[in-house]
Amino acid sequence: MRLRKWVLPALIMLACGACNREKSTDELVADLKSNQEREQTVAVRLLPRRKGDAAKVVPALIEALGAKSDNVRQGAAIGLGSYGEQAKDAIPALQKLRDDPDVRVREAVGVALNRIDPANFPDPHQPRPPSAPGN
Repeated sequence: MRLRKWVLPALIMLACGACNREKSTDELVADLKSNQEREQTVAVRLLPRRKGDAAKVVPALIEALGAKSDNVRQGAAIGLGSYGEQAKDAIPALQKLRDDPDVRVREAVGVALNRIDPANFPDPHQPRPPSAPGN
């Protein structure tokens, strides 16, 4: 009788152990490619934390720049910027989004480009020096 009292709670605890399991990088990349915006949004926010998996994450984030959702495009740009030079392959895709209809995406793209290649993409928050007269 005493054994039965503990069997059900023990089984529930074992089953719930997987509930709090952190998704792998491959699972998050799959979520980013899903048709569910919520899954894409969660994945695009978590993937930049996987610095050791840049070879998997950067291409997935580049692909996510083409998402329908403004939030996913913005998150992908922010994520790519967090990888710095490791995300140099993203520059052409990011440049295409400089005219995105969403101002938040355009802002994230400017910051990302600066973090990836500051020599060629000045900080969008810094004022530009005045041009010389006659220019």
